[in-house]
Amino acid sequence: MKISKSIYLFFIPGFLLYSVFFLYPTVSALFYSFTDWDGFSPAFQFVGLDNYERAFTGDSIFRKTIGNNLKFMLVVVVFQTLVALAFALIVLKNTKTTVFLRALYFFPTILSSVSVAFIWSFIYDPSLGILNQLLELVGLGFLTQNWLGNADLAIYSLAMTQVWFHAGQMLIIFVAGLQAIPQDLYEVAKIEGASKWQTFSKVTWPLLAPSATIVVAYTTIQSFKAFDLVFAMTRGGPNNSTEIIATYIYEVAFRGFQFGYASAISVIFMAIIAIITYVQFKALRSDRISY
Repeated sequence: MKISKSIYLFFIPGFLLYSVFFLYPTVSALFYSFTDWDGFSPAFQFVGLDNYERAFTGDSIFRKTIGNNLKFMLVVVVFQTLVALAFALIVLKNTKTTVFLRALYFFPTILSSVSVAFIWSFIYDPSLGILNQLLELVGLGFLTQNWLGNADLAIYSLAMTQVWFHAGQMLIIFVAGLQAIPQDLYEVAKIEGASKWQTFSKVTWPLLAPSATIVVAYTTIQSFKAFDLVFAMTRGGPNNSTEIIATYIYEVAFRGFQFGYASAISVIFMAIIAIITYVQFKALRSDRISY
């Protein structure tokens, strides 16, 4: 079939937007990563790979942000996937509370990140927070903590806030995946006498692989790009224990006025996300799934 050349005109607006908001910033970041530009001065010097060498060998805070980001990502990916899947299985049951539960689980998603940060900062408050009061109420007072002030726990406290905030989005993806599974397979499993666990492990989970792949990949990217919650709740403290790559780029660029170095970190950041996402898609590939 011969395609008219005029059809390419329809791609021009999209390509222009893509070029302005992605290609140009990406190429600019790559260019300035080889300079000592301070972000304001018209003059700058090329420093070659010095910024990259500094990031990997001379900047202990940057290396710490990578570790913090990996901890944050692992907790968010595991818990957000499990919570969203559990909620999806619950809301698919045809009960009188289904609509209410769907609205309840999706509710956090409609809140702004600043509102969520304020709510959870109050929940985690060591003296007035609901979490510590609940622990005291059920006899677990020995577990009470300064959840955002403890350098060993703060990053995990932020991760659980992220899980609560975005699990509703992943719920929608899992619900769509579950609804696409043919009901005939469940009827066959029931006739064969399969238990609920066997039905889930042999029918539901394998056919849910495409949805799980999307959820895991999206959650990973979302975890690495997290900025607003961390910045609003801890600003990277205490003692850089919650400093992640995105907040560190902000600190270096807009408070340290080292745009050249911040650009180098951004390029490394982009490469880390690309590598992890590629590995996940290869590991969770679902092109052999068929009904």
